[in-house]
Amino acid sequence: MIISEKQQKSNRQNAQHSTGPKTPEGKDAVRFNALTWGLRARNLLIGTDDPTDYRQLWDALDAEWQPQTHSERHYLYQMASAQWLLTRAARNESRIYDANLPFEKQLALLDRVSVQRVRLGRSFTSAMRELKQLQKERQARSQQQPAPTVQSPVHASAQPPVPPPGYVMSECTEAHPVFCAPATPDSRWQPPP
Repeated sequence: MIISEKQQKSNRQNAQHSTGPKTPEGKDAVRFNALTWGLRARNLLIGTDDPTDYRQLWDALDAEWQPQTHSERHYLYQMASAQWLLTRAARNESRIYDANLPFEKQLALLDRVSVQRVRLGRSFTSAMRELKQLQKERQARSQQQPAPTVQSPVHASAQPPVPPPGYVMSECTEAHPVFCAPATPDSRWQPPP
């Protein structure tokens, strides 16, 4: 759709008024507008959260689960985030009760918090299940691999060295007996008359 020159000029003039907040107070007021809720939020901690409390939660989970791989740490992060957001949801639920809102509005807000709590609880449980499975698999792999035996120099010299293989197919196939044997005609085959 093509717009007229007059409409284009009007759009440019209106755009000059939409440049966002300029004062520090205005910028402070909108700094969390792009915040998304849940496990994939850009900032898990918001202004009312205490970073030391989150660090204590992380340290406690880290000490309990002792992740060893990147994947295990991923699920630990998911668990910590879900638990942190569950705590925040509980605080929000208390605020809703204390706000003395009309019953319908209070019920709607409590329903939203309830849905959020269920999702976060499932997220925590599934991350914990995946972390347990990863750790179980890692432990099984470490038990399957035999511990490398270190031989003393006396025993190592008593065994004769293993000779290299006679040939490797990709290197010199012409030296293999199959390729060096003279070709003999097949006596069973008879040309048609």
